[in-house]
Amino acid sequence: MAIELTLISRSYCHLCHDMEVALAPLANEFGVMVTVVDVDADPALDARYDELVPVLLHGETELCHYFLDEAKTREYLAGIR
Repeated sequence: MAIELTLISRSYCHLCHDMEVALAPLANEFGVMVTVVDVDADPALDARYDELVPVLLHGETELCHYFLDEAKTREYLAGIR
């Protein structure tokens, strides 16, 4: 079963774009699927994550926000493999 991460993002957010780009090699290395979700398209997500975006999630587990914490994300992915 493939691991799916969710990147809570918004279209005009440079930090969101930066995290998506930084995450790509890690996702490729671990065979992870990344789904990018626009926080502004969902009022519940906006209420929860508005000022925290970008937010990287695995299910309900928040791995990081604002910037990719590569070491933490790598350790987490290695642990759930």
